[in-house]
Amino acid sequence: MNTARQGVLPSQTIRKMLSDGHITASQPVPKGQIQPASLDLRLGNVAYRVRASFLPGAGNTVIERLADFEMHQMDLSDGAVLEKGCVYVVPLMEGLKLPPNINAVANAKSSTGRLDLFTRLITDNGTEFDRVEAGYSGPLYAEISPRSFSVLLRPGMRLNQIRFRQGQVVLSDDELRAMDAKHALVDGEAHIDQGLGFSVDLTPRKGGIVGYRAKPHTGLIDLDKIAYYPQAEFWEPVFAPEGRIILDPGAFYILVSREAVHVPPDCAAEMAPYLAMVGEFRVHYAGFFDPGFGHEAAGGKGSRGVLEVRCHEAPFALEQGQTVGRLVYEKMTEVPDILYGKDMGSNYQGQGLKLSKHFKD
Repeated sequence: MNTARQGVLPSQTIRKMLSDGHITASQPVPKGQIQPASLDLRLGNVAYRVRASFLPGAGNTVIERLADFEMHQMDLSDGAVLEKGCVYVVPLMEGLKLPPNINAVANAKSSTGRLDLFTRLITDNGTEFDRVEAGYSGPLYAEISPRSFSVLLRPGMRLNQIRFRQGQVVLSDDELRAMDAKHALVDGEAHIDQGLGFSVDLTPRKGGIVGYRAKPHTGLIDLDKIAYYPQAEFWEPVFAPEGRIILDPGAFYILVSREAVHVPPDCAAEMAPYLAMVGEFRVHYAGFFDPGFGHEAAGGKGSRGVLEVRCHEAPFALEQGQTVGRLVYEKMTEVPDILYGKDMGSNYQGQGLKLSKHFKD
């Protein structure tokens, strides 16, 4: 493993981390689990229903803290239902023995976010969700909280992913402007301020639809069933006749960005955490954008970002073209040997407004 370069570690380095024992696994890792700039994480065989979300804190393991919060255990071997509104902790098949110069960050996968299936990584001694300190050695756990739909899970399912970093990886605004001048990162003017600005597109599409809102009382979703569920049973269309929608507190929406963006092969990107000054809502639960996303070298011509939006304290009026987030670009240590969309069967390359892969078009 090259220890001199700074950046996000690519697919070929992740394979080497597996062979060198820096990433451990209780079951062999299939080829498709390794992404261009991340590793998918697999659920283990048991889920713990807990009464509250928690972080173990310094000096505590997750298993030790489970004794304080566990309500009951569920065997996932033959499939088990995780109910809407409940919180679960699931040990993952993967663990880590990171070198002292490698840290990691996790995020939900795209399909997980689009189902409003709130998923975060927990580690022993952890004081933050989705963050793994350099040199960490120990097991990994997923905290899972279905928000809109109850789901059927089985061992080996992949709800979140982990990205490994070495040193300073975030591109400055000046570096991002230079990259935009060279590659045209968006299909219009790039608004760069601590990252690339993302705005919402409320332009009517077929039937006047601008997005979707999750229905409050629906059936179960089996995550193994692809292109199976009728949209109308789980989602209601959202319209914006005046170029505006009013977000209801607690409701979950699928919208789309106005910008068609791409991520060059030598970069990765992440949706920055939402800033409260913009309004009381959260955008994009699944924040990783892989090298090649929307890039012509990987069969794309720009892809819009799907926005997973939840409003919090008060109804909020969202206007056409309103900035809702920032895409932060990160340099890779080297170009991955696989790119998003190219030879991967990626579900969302070239996407527009699109629900998760579980629903029929």
